[in-house]
Amino acid sequence: MPDTLTPLYLALDHHQAGRLTAAEAGYRSIIEDNPAHVEALHYLGVLLHQRGESSGAAPFLDRALVLSPEYAACWSNRGLAAAALGDAEFAVTCQRRALAIDPSFANAYNNLGVALQKIGRDHEAVDAYQKAIAQQSDFVDAYMNLGSVFSTVKRHEDALGAYRDALRYDRQNSTAHFGEGNALRELGRLDDAIRSLQRAVELAPAHFESRVNLGTTLGLRGRFVEAEAQYRHALKLRDDPQIHVCVGASIGAQGRFSEEEPHYRHALTLDVNHADAQHNLALLNLRRGEFEQGWTLYETRWRASKYTPIEVPGVAEWAGEPLAGRTLLLVGEQGHGDQLQFVRYAAVLERMGAAVDVLVPSNIAELAGGVRGVRRVLLEKPREGYDFWTPMMSVPHHVAGVERGVPADVPYLRVGGVRIGDWPQRVADLAGGQRRVGIVWAGSPTFANDRFRSMPLAALAPLADAPGIAWFSLQKGPARAQLEGAALDLRDLTEQIQDFADTAALIDQLDLVITVDTSVAHLAGALGKPVWVMLPANYDWRWMLDRDDSPWYPTMRLFKQTTLGDWTNVTEAVRTALMFGSASSGA
Repeated sequence: MPDTLTPLYLALDHHQAGRLTAAEAGYRSIIEDNPAHVEALHYLGVLLHQRGESSGAAPFLDRALVLSPEYAACWSNRGLAAAALGDAEFAVTCQRRALAIDPSFANAYNNLGVALQKIGRDHEAVDAYQKAIAQQSDFVDAYMNLGSVFSTVKRHEDALGAYRDALRYDRQNSTAHFGEGNALRELGRLDDAIRSLQRAVELAPAHFESRVNLGTTLGLRGRFVEAEAQYRHALKLRDDPQIHVCVGASIGAQGRFSEEEPHYRHALTLDVNHADAQHNLALLNLRRGEFEQGWTLYETRWRASKYTPIEVPGVAEWAGEPLAGRTLLLVGEQGHGDQLQFVRYAAVLERMGAAVDVLVPSNIAELAGGVRGVRRVLLEKPREGYDFWTPMMSVPHHVAGVERGVPADVPYLRVGGVRIGDWPQRVADLAGGQRRVGIVWAGSPTFANDRFRSMPLAALAPLADAPGIAWFSLQKGPARAQLEGAALDLRDLTEQIQDFADTAALIDQLDLVITVDTSVAHLAGALGKPVWVMLPANYDWRWMLDRDDSPWYPTMRLFKQTTLGDWTNVTEAVRTALMFGSASSGA
């Protein structure tokens, strides 16, 4: 028995107690006396790696492995050092060597999974973590890593199961609660996600990411005041530009538009090119009617987190070059309402000398084809044949020197005679000589702010006693189910509507459209039809500050909430306007 055994145990005792300086001295003393002492070489390598000195650790681990090539634990630790040094491929090799020596080595399976994840071999990593768990059923770290890789490959139900398995063995594991909350959010189970993330914050109040993700999930649930509070807590932990943007956005989501700007400005002091801060400032400029600054800054949107850049391969993107004699493809972007609003710029581009084609979805193609300045409508991206292309909402920036303000000549959408068909007779038969008013109370439930921009049909019950009105439903989608038992006596012809041109043909027969902020508002406005838009307190930028009219649509009138989520003042104002005002104009 060598006399270095007792010194090794003393060094290990220091190591396990966290007295790393004393442990290192002990290991080095042993190695000085016996350069071939495998355990001392191994544990000194482990200590250096744990202290973040992996480049110093590797030579000691390598020496130990030369002396003892069947030392499984040393191979596994050499793999950890390789991973820390950025050599994930060698890390995989080391862990596999450890497992060839000891196929029951749970830690090596776990470490193998981590190394495989780093090089994108996620499905192999899943297998490695599952083998680790098969060897050690209470292996919390392996469950955590399994949850992580399942999240990466979008297997969120499986991720949730893995994190919950970890919590079976460690209920106080804040990271497992964090992972559970993230998986629940991805599955759309927002209330459950909030509870999990709140528990993560309780267990680890200084965990920045838990605070941030809790704030984000609260925001998705429409709990903006609480979201703001979590983001502010996060900023106490880290002065992060993205979280300053999140504070500003959560304030804006409450309708406190005048308080947003300082937060975006501060974000830009930390990162002068922060895309989300620039984008949100652009929307503030546009909301205020500061169009020149707003459209210029809005060009940063493709770098912002909520947008996916558009590309038209083989065609140059227009950057404001002269258009006389050139062909240009005007590409729709974002939602149907955005495209109905901005297709008007085809006429401006035509006046500048361009031959303009538009690329839009099929359900608005017919209407887009009738806009002045549109030569042809495409449903798929072309491969060639154009001098330039441009996103629709970039045109205002590029034409600012030609077209000041907003081009608001309405109607710029028109309905063809074939589409009109027998709509006049059908509507007249149902209206019986009364005023014809169309109504929409809800938009797509997938829209981010739909919780607040849509309302239940029951909220419009006060309008039922307005005399002399024939109500027509323009509502499509899941909210149409609310028609049954409604206080409003609604005529419903929407089963005969297949696309926006059909909707336009019906709207053309009406005296007035009353709608929440959906594409129907843009459609009615673009048709030049009187339209009243009911808006939440956190209304979209395009409806602008301190206005009850719209520069975009001269026949439009706006009714804005005074308290977010409470439609009472809006429905009362609409009722009064119906009873005592005029439905023949937007004013």
